[in-house]
Amino acid sequence: MASRAGPRPEGTDGSDYQHRERVASHYQMRALCAGWQPGLPEEPGEEMWGGVSRAGLSCCKEPPTCPARGKARGLVHDSCHRSEHSSVALKCEIKKLIYMQLALWLLLVAQICVSHLKLLPHDQVAMPYQWEYPYLLSIIPSLFGLLSFPRNNISYLVLSMISTGLFSVAPLIYGSMEMFPMAQQLYRHGKAYRFIFGFSAVSVLYLLVVVAVQVHGWQLYYSKKLLDSWFTSTQEKKRK
Repeated sequence: MASRAGPRPEGTDGSDYQHRERVASHYQMRALCAGWQPGLPEEPGEEMWGGVSRAGLSCCKEPPTCPARGKARGLVHDSCHRSEHSSVALKCEIKKLIYMQLALWLLLVAQICVSHLKLLPHDQVAMPYQWEYPYLLSIIPSLFGLLSFPRNNISYLVLSMISTGLFSVAPLIYGSMEMFPMAQQLYRHGKAYRFIFGFSAVSVLYLLVVVAVQVHGWQLYYSKKLLDSWFTSTQEKKRK
């Protein structure tokens, strides 16, 4: 770089060094990535840092991408992809549990219809217990769960979880308490007064209760994980 004090060629006073001053390209890109543009000229044709003009920047559709920012965006994209993959897997598990619960629900509906319509004698299909009637409402949370899947509707999923506790788990708890005296009598004395195709109705329905409790328990567990996944993906979209 020229100096005013040192020797200089003839025809110059040392003030024309600015057109020869340049900044290395990697320093230019670092400054642009950081959004720092010192010395921005007033006129479009004038040069700024290292020969980069304002007009040149205005022609660019997008500013240069900083490697660190690109890496962060890549991490966010990978996180969103993993979240979507996890959401699909959880939906599949919940659907399987809903179909299992639907099968149990149809069994109870069949018992109630056969006993009330007297399609078969009561010694073959016993009259239903009281807890079986409110359990028929357990189809409601399954419908809410299925409706929440197409658009990842958080409200429907929350309603499904709440109604599962009210219409599914609560009747099962009440049913286990209602049938406990008959089960105790069957265990101690071997006497049963209600039958379903030759089997003790208490034994058959207790088996159904045990299976249903596990189905609804896993359904609530996977629904909670799916709800957390949807919340996480929603927050990541807001950050973008």
